[in-house]
Amino acid sequence: MYRNIFLVGGWTIASRLTGFLRDIALAALMGGGALNDAYVAAIKLPNQFRQIFGEGSFNAAYLPTYTRVLEASGPEEAGRFASQVFTLLALSQIALLGLVYLDMPLLVRLTSPGFVSQPEKFAQAVAMSRIMFPYIAFIAVFALHQGTLNANNAWGSPAFAPAAANVCMIAFLSFAAFFPKLSPGVASMASWGFLASGATQLAIVMADARRRGLLERLTWPRWTPDIRRFFWMLGPAIGISASYQIGALADQIVGSLLPTGGLSAISYADRLYQLPGGVIVIATGSVLLREMSALVALGDERGALAAQNRAASLTLALGAPFVVAFLLIPDLIIAVAFERGAFTANATHQAAGVLAAYALGMPALLIDRITSASFLSRGDTATPMKVTLVGVAVNVALKIALFRPLGAPGLALATAAGLWIKVAGVFALARRRGWTAPDARLLATFAATLFAAGALALALTVADGPLVQLMAHLPRLAREARLLALIAIGVAVYFPALGAGLWLTQAMPAAVLKRALGVLRLAR
Repeated sequence: MYRNIFLVGGWTIASRLTGFLRDIALAALMGGGALNDAYVAAIKLPNQFRQIFGEGSFNAAYLPTYTRVLEASGPEEAGRFASQVFTLLALSQIALLGLVYLDMPLLVRLTSPGFVSQPEKFAQAVAMSRIMFPYIAFIAVFALHQGTLNANNAWGSPAFAPAAANVCMIAFLSFAAFFPKLSPGVASMASWGFLASGATQLAIVMADARRRGLLERLTWPRWTPDIRRFFWMLGPAIGISASYQIGALADQIVGSLLPTGGLSAISYADRLYQLPGGVIVIATGSVLLREMSALVALGDERGALAAQNRAASLTLALGAPFVVAFLLIPDLIIAVAFERGAFTANATHQAAGVLAAYALGMPALLIDRITSASFLSRGDTATPMKVTLVGVAVNVALKIALFRPLGAPGLALATAAGLWIKVAGVFALARRRGWTAPDARLLATFAATLFAAGALALALTVADGPLVQLMAHLPRLAREARLLALIAIGVAVYFPALGAGLWLTQAMPAAVLKRALGVLRLAR
């Protein structure tokens, strides 16, 4: 499990880094004003549908069901099941695209009502949405192939595909930047690049599935028990993803009422917030769901609980430094990441406040999919959906209450509160059913992580003031040098403190401790 987590995590880091380069290019070309607000609104439409009908809900239902069929009936029957689902998915995407293209301006009007009073921004959002929306069809079929490959313990190409997609989009943006007379404009090239990135991801996983003999084919769907089970799980899973998208949609609707730049501040802060969170959450969540589904199908409940506890330990230990950094130095992080070209110091200040507010909910984000795996691996998608709806209701109510007094950071605080309510509720219900059981080693790891995070916070607080004075004398790249110095100090403090905490609490894995002692002996 750890090997697969680090494989997926490594490729996800590559994806996030290339995505970060893509975002730097977008920030430099579009800035944080009206054009980028329109782009953010347009890209949210296919992304919201992607989360509802694509990877988010689809894999929550498909991966456990496919794994169960594979373990119980073998590869041939699993292949027939996959092909039937593939056919139904293709038909649903054709119907969805036809429905949306009947009136795209209406959809933009519903999701970004604040744009109606700004005709130019509204027209840009509609034009970009028309180009981008077919992305959902590519990514929905990608999700199917990803689930099939993951269930067969193939993780490389689905994890690599998003990085390749980002490179594709960077190529489109580079063309707009270096050949402005030949390109149809930044907005148009960004939109076509986004669509091409979806096609790139699908092509990569289809090629791998074909090579492994796992490529689905069109067939006549039949209402088998496995298909019934899949749809029984899919309904609540769509409800979970739709609930998350209600919160994102509320961000967009309320954010469109903020002064110009508010929606962009949320978008840029969210990209940084999702950078480490996405890497850790995607890697552990995807691998853990497959691992627990297989163990539960084999009747190994103790093994499933052990896998969940080890995934939670790893996630918390890796995620804690980012929580500390986003709370203590958000202005510096945003400035180094985005403050160039059309992205001004005022935009940095707005996005930094949002990033710090998001950080309060980051621990809940890190363990969200781990707690949900208690139910999803056992075929229960209804219970997480009900708890998620409660969290979303609180989230939306707080957004409405906080956006006027606090602005964009108020929307991020509402998101954090909703996440904590969802995670706490799912954990409490799983604990009651005996589907999750934090062991002593997990609790000891949590204590060691808190100790290391405290040491990191102290080190950053003490070191930052002198670094500001020292780096002020540099003619260029003073902020970048300051951030690199803080990262070096953070690494030098956090990981030794974490190791010491794990050793003191006796939570250090025996194999890791043995290897560390062996390295020390060789060093002597």
